[in-house]
Amino acid sequence: MFRLPFNTNWSVRPAPALFAEYGGTADEPRPVILPHDAMLDTQRSTAGEGPSSGHYSGGVFEYSKTFQAAAEWCGGRVELLFEAVYRDAVVFINGQWAGQRPAGYSEFIVDATPFLRFGEQNTVRVEARIHRDSRWYSGGGIHRGVTLLVGGTTHIVPDGVRVTTPDVDAHRAVIAISTEVRNDATTTRTVFVEHEIVAPDGRTLRGTAAPVTLAPRSSETVRHRVYDTEPRLWSPETPQLYRVRTALGDGPDQTRVDIDSTECIFGIRTIQLDPSHGLRINGSTVKLRGACIHHDNGVLGAAAIPRADERRVELLKAAGFNAIRASHNPLSRAMLEACDRLGMLVMDETFDMWTLSKNPFDYSLAFPEWWERDVESMVRKDFNHPSVILYSIGNEIPDTGTPMGSRIGRHLAEKVRTLDPTRPVTNGINGMLSVLDELRHSASSADEPIGINTLMTQLGTVMGEVTSSDSVTRRLAESFSVVDVVGLNYGETRYEADLQSHPDRIFVGSETFPAQIARNWDLVLRNSHVIGDFTWTGIDYLGEAGLGRVAHSGSELANGIAAAYPWLTAWCGDLDLIGDRRPASFYREIVFGLRREPYIAVQRPRFHGAPAILTPWSWSDSVSSWSWSAAPGDPVTVEVYSDAEEVELVLNGRSFGRKPSGAATAFRTEFELGYEPGELLAVAWRAGEATETVGLQSASASARVVLAVDRPAISAGPDDLAYVTVTIEDASGIRMLDSDRLLEIEVTGAGELAGFGSAAPSTAESFTDQVHTTFDGRALAVVRPTGIGEIHIRVRSADGLSDELIISAG
Repeated sequence: MFRLPFNTNWSVRPAPALFAEYGGTADEPRPVILPHDAMLDTQRSTAGEGPSSGHYSGGVFEYSKTFQAAAEWCGGRVELLFEAVYRDAVVFINGQWAGQRPAGYSEFIVDATPFLRFGEQNTVRVEARIHRDSRWYSGGGIHRGVTLLVGGTTHIVPDGVRVTTPDVDAHRAVIAISTEVRNDATTTRTVFVEHEIVAPDGRTLRGTAAPVTLAPRSSETVRHRVYDTEPRLWSPETPQLYRVRTALGDGPDQTRVDIDSTECIFGIRTIQLDPSHGLRINGSTVKLRGACIHHDNGVLGAAAIPRADERRVELLKAAGFNAIRASHNPLSRAMLEACDRLGMLVMDETFDMWTLSKNPFDYSLAFPEWWERDVESMVRKDFNHPSVILYSIGNEIPDTGTPMGSRIGRHLAEKVRTLDPTRPVTNGINGMLSVLDELRHSASSADEPIGINTLMTQLGTVMGEVTSSDSVTRRLAESFSVVDVVGLNYGETRYEADLQSHPDRIFVGSETFPAQIARNWDLVLRNSHVIGDFTWTGIDYLGEAGLGRVAHSGSELANGIAAAYPWLTAWCGDLDLIGDRRPASFYREIVFGLRREPYIAVQRPRFHGAPAILTPWSWSDSVSSWSWSAAPGDPVTVEVYSDAEEVELVLNGRSFGRKPSGAATAFRTEFELGYEPGELLAVAWRAGEATETVGLQSASASARVVLAVDRPAISAGPDDLAYVTVTIEDASGIRMLDSDRLLEIEVTGAGELAGFGSAAPSTAESFTDQVHTTFDGRALAVVRPTGIGEIHIRVRSADGLSDELIISAG
């Protein structure tokens, strides 16, 4: 079926209740472009949905769009493909119920044909509901794109072309293509299916046309095998992509007329898995340097605008990751396409719950009826993406520790294998959940229930003992057995403990504490049956407010790790909310063996001497800066990360000595000194010789606002964005982290402001306003084009500093 864009000319408003009594007029609809996050406009307050949502409010939202249904479509088939609507979506066409989907991250198709008035205007209305149904910031509304699918009575089924490469060597690759063709007519019809493949180097490979006879109202699958004698293999290092165009023709070769066509991207690569070699891609062992990520795009909320998803993949790749885990829902199409292009491996995930709820009104209420359709949706979307190497059937599912829950897991795994036998199946299992009732009783005497994250914090070092205990082993035996790779959330103590009893078991650290990467990565490297580690998390995210914060008094964590308003983000990412790398990111890069230069991080001087109370997801309260408002001589703690044997710290030419570093100190060394503006250097020493040196320079007193854009020219379409960083810096370009300012932004010309904010984990400011305060000297503006032309951006600070730039949209 032909795909037509359908993301513009929508409107949104809070949904009016049919029998509500209004004191005045209902909320007026306002125009929006999809993808869109309606929750981002709701009020944040102490009365919101709580820390899990970042203190945003829920609600019911109504989207609508009026469009012309062409007269020539009559007699064919017209469908609406919704990539995702959060949540409990109900679709009406011309006032009639046309379809629904409870899941907030699953693709679904609504057959619009019976409801349309061809040759006339038609209205699509979509309702979405958000209320106490997520453990993180979910966003709300049509947060992924919508496509109009138009075809004749005989057509290629949407996502009906599937490509596998079952036999690959250096001199030949077998490209097996299956095509599902549908005939909705009342008569039998014979049509022809033909493929044209374009290789990464521009070569064209063609398959012969194959006829297929379709009975009335039936589907058939047509199979082709095409052979490439010069295969270009896809891998994280060389993400080579093929393009296949599939055409459906009516008539023999000389007179054939295309009645339908579609294109898809695929890659040629092999996956092998065994405990001796671990994970092999194209015959070479790959260790997964993984990042868990949530679905939000920072200041854009949950809107999965393609450029926003692509940028996240770019940032993670640049930070040293080669794999991402979708947490805890299927990735968007845009992000999968970016992973294909950029060479990022993917563990795509189905659910955060099965039958046992984690929130009062979550997906568990719909799981028994809808899980099969949602699994089918994910696999249909993922099938041709070479970046996808693992399917996860769940995350920290409480059911896994019960016999019936293990049975559900088996059904999920077998369903995935039936749909796609080419990829292994895993499950992100937290062993503590299987003995949760016992642990809650022992960890807290309070009558109030205790959350799993707070429980993990309270148990501290004994958590590893619990995870590898006989009780957990017994309860999870069946759940472990139904998957190809055992995913462990915070369960790395089992890696070596299970070797003797289960030598054929393969593990992946599906979720791990960020500060433990040195120990965990050593386990990954030393054990061939452990294929990788996924930190929580790669990028900071909205919701689960305060999960990784550093407290400086016991009262801050008195009520558990969840933080009160105005806390907004989890504050546990290697990258912050606007994409800047935090010290933990550079530390991880050193542990991975990807960086030789040392890295300097300075703990904020104002908290020196105060006890630092960390959660398991915390990093130290440090930044890479030597520009502070501290008085000369004030004590400062400096952290140096390095894989060298020793590191030396030098301030303004004076050495503070050399200290052991590298693996012996978990790649982290601390120095205590008095603050003094100037130049701070860290020197790596290897085999008695100074090798690499890095430094920090103090900023001058003068400040300026500086704008920088990720790309000076962008496309004029709604899928593209310009990311404009706003930095407070001195005349030499040194960022002034200790000199934040209130900023106001103005966007004119062929663009509009899509989001404006900072990485501040605690703030009452809104991403939808034109004013925002920098955090650590930086803010981010995201600009969306509205047409062809120049986009003018100007930013002014409250004390009169300003800068401006021009972006070309075309």
